[in-house]
Amino acid sequence: MKTAGLVVGTLLALNVNAEEIKRVPAPNDFPIATSVSLPAEVKLHYLSGTVPSKGEDGTYGDTQAQTESVLKSIEANLKSMGLTLGDVVKMQVFLVADPNKDNKMDFDGFMKGYSKFFGTEAQPNLPTRSAMQVAGLVLPEWLVEIEVVAATTK
Repeated sequence: MKTAGLVVGTLLALNVNAEEIKRVPAPNDFPIATSVSLPAEVKLHYLSGTVPSKGEDGTYGDTQAQTESVLKSIEANLKSMGLTLGDVVKMQVFLVADPNKDNKMDFDGFMKGYSKFFGTEAQPNLPTRSAMQVAGLVLPEWLVEIEVVAATTK
């Protein structure tokens, strides 16, 4: 009888620990989650704002190139922590108006870069996300800064 109780208790504990992060996709095909629910036993990982690196040509590039640069840096940072982009549950995106786009933020360029990393067959997990235009970032050439929060179950 003690063995049966131990087995049931162990199975219940495994079930509690097996709770998953739940993502609710947007009702259309837009590649974000409208909400993410985290179980009680979750570990959060906050990453500071990440900005682009210069490309091989010595420039930071346009919004799409900067988005890809930033997401590659975030991906590498997460990897060093034993995490992946699939663990990202929240993203905040700061976009500066592009002088080559009539001084408006290049949301399409951002989405082209973002869509290479999120909502793909290889990485289908989508974070909740806010994207906003800001007056400027630390360097005038920077058009993109991204902050993320990743979550893993313990």
